[in-house]
Amino acid sequence: MAFRKRIVTDFKLQGLQLTNEATTFLVEVLDLYKDSEDLTQIIDDIIEAVQKQPLKKSLLDKDVIETAVEECNQETDSDPDKALVLINAFETPPFTYNPDQKKFLPIPLPSMKLFASALQKTKVFRERYNLIYQRTVRHHLFSPPVVGAAGSSKGPKFRLHTIEYLLSSSGLPDKIIVLGMLIQLRERKFYLEDLTGKIELDLSACLFHTGLFVENSIVLAEGLFKDGVFHLSAIGCPPIESSAITRNYFGTVNFFGGPSPIAAKASVKLQDMLKGNQGVMLVFFSDLFLDDDKVLEKLPLLFSGYSDFPPAAFIFMGNFSSTPYGADRHKRLKDSFKALGDIMLNYPDLLEKSQFFFVPGPLDPGPGDILPRPPIPSCLTSDITSRISNVTFCSNPCRIQFCTREIVVFREDILTKMSRH
Repeated sequence: MAFRKRIVTDFKLQGLQLTNEATTFLVEVLDLYKDSEDLTQIIDDIIEAVQKQPLKKSLLDKDVIETAVEECNQETDSDPDKALVLINAFETPPFTYNPDQKKFLPIPLPSMKLFASALQKTKVFRERYNLIYQRTVRHHLFSPPVVGAAGSSKGPKFRLHTIEYLLSSSGLPDKIIVLGMLIQLRERKFYLEDLTGKIELDLSACLFHTGLFVENSIVLAEGLFKDGVFHLSAIGCPPIESSAITRNYFGTVNFFGGPSPIAAKASVKLQDMLKGNQGVMLVFFSDLFLDDDKVLEKLPLLFSGYSDFPPAAFIFMGNFSSTPYGADRHKRLKDSFKALGDIMLNYPDLLEKSQFFFVPGPLDPGPGDILPRPPIPSCLTSDITSRISNVTFCSNPCRIQFCTREIVVFREDILTKMSRH
């Protein structure tokens, strides 16, 4: 009876109710795990699978629970405790932040389109704002004081206001702080926008704190609101938050991706694997110009140097051509990859023990300046992939998980572009 009550209570805590038939079904399914330490995680997984479904009401019948259990029981061919995992940008798990439940909810992977609807652009900025807002209000400078707390929680506190609050006021005597996105609706006329509205900015006396501020940056703006204009005295970036603090609030949810149902750092097996692989290397290269004879001459020297101690992976980042233009550039790139394959075949130890990842650069073949970039087309890489099985062409950006280490690989001249704008 207590076991049945616990299941019902766990669902109620998420705002969900179970019919008697659904509860009986869950009791039968989970009976084998009622004394297991993993029971809480299993129930959480079922609840998350339920929340992925398009629910019309909070009362769940047996069919909804059966679908969720079936999804949780689906077996994958991938090993959840694999040491080295590549996650392309199009495979990263999408989450949306629910401000009412104060948690991230998984959403189904959307169908990929090169040209999405206009609503998707709005959604990008709304999701980005919600993501940064929930992190900012948790910071000790903006969280409400706790009665009886000691230390830093007794320091100065600030309150975030919305633009709707400013617009509903005729004038505020004190400085206030707003979290919003910088936009330029008219030339040299900057505005601050949040989910409630937008307001014109006066930046003439504004002090910019450390950071790069471009259009569509989400910033903390401090100043006085007068005569319909927000006169800024200071502007800065939202506070950062360590992964350890984030985990205190969201537990072992796997935001990074990969086969593991929980975050890599929460996996005891992966932690043990990392301790046993202290000397393992990942080798990164950028701007590997395969059409340059000097590069092809030095690659055998490089590979021979690593032959005795093969790294776990070589990560080669583009651009892969020093002259990425001309009518024959695709043919030249294809020939370059074929030449690289010929060199790699001379080092069987590396081919047996190492993985080779290729991340396209901004000038490699692909859909212009659109991010994320898909892998280089297979018609240009088939000569090398058909002969070497552990060669993988990745998206840009992509993610690499090695045991409990999480790495994002992004090849773009982003600092140059941000400085320019």
